[in-house]
Amino acid sequence: MTAVLFDVPGPRARARYRLAAVAGGLIVVAVLAFVLIRFAQSGLFTAEQWDWITYERIQLTLLYGLLATLRAFAVGAVLALTFGALFATARLSDHAWIRNPAVAIVEFFRAVPLLILMFLLYFGMGISAFWAVVLGLMLYNGSVLAEIFRAGILSVPRGQSEAAYGLGMRKTQVMTAVLLPQALTAMLPTVISQLVVLLKDTALGFIIQYEELLFVGRQLGSQLQLDAPIIPVAIVIAIIYIAMCMLLSLLATRAERWSRSRGRTSAQVAHADVTDVEAGAGQAKV
Repeated sequence: MTAVLFDVPGPRARARYRLAAVAGGLIVVAVLAFVLIRFAQSGLFTAEQWDWITYERIQLTLLYGLLATLRAFAVGAVLALTFGALFATARLSDHAWIRNPAVAIVEFFRAVPLLILMFLLYFGMGISAFWAVVLGLMLYNGSVLAEIFRAGILSVPRGQSEAAYGLGMRKTQVMTAVLLPQALTAMLPTVISQLVVLLKDTALGFIIQYEELLFVGRQLGSQLQLDAPIIPVAIVIAIIYIAMCMLLSLLATRAERWSRSRGRTSAQVAHADVTDVEAGAGQAKV
């Protein structure tokens, strides 16, 4: 007997869904049209508003800010993933003296706003703006990733770990050889989503004078000799962030497909090995 989770919509319900979708689309189009009209009325689409982007020095300044953003993201992502993996393992420990402090640390840094962490590191400890941004990203996003890793590991059927323990494997071997490879596929989209959040969180560095993309964009937007192109600069920076986030999403999709294809290949090889063993056993009996 199969359980029905929801009723199949009838003709009237489908018509209402279509009407709601069309109405929502029209509202979005109307809002976009209103914004574009207001931009046009303010002269945003005139050539004078975009002359600044043709200057080589400004292009190099934006490139410098982009590289600073990518640098903070790369170091912060590596440290956050390491932090998350270590504390997820600690939270799953059988020893209370390891598990309880890990729970307290993860919950604390998940609760503290990222900007406050950066303030404490930069103004309180007096470290450089770069490391204040990176360590803040590590502590906050690493705590979130620790919960993602823990949930992914716990989502693996319990029989997998029980079978591994039955073969005499130790907990470290079960974690690295059995649980993590299976949980990786399930965790990957969520992990990439959190890395996208980490990438956008680097923009908070401009508040503590870290010269990342938003910081240099604010400087460019306030240049009076360029007619203070605040909105054009903001649009360019937004496009750059959107492109970086789309690239991360593309990499996540490719990695997920590769992981699934690898899992299917491994399963086919294992099935072939079992079939060969059974065939050999049958011939031996004959």
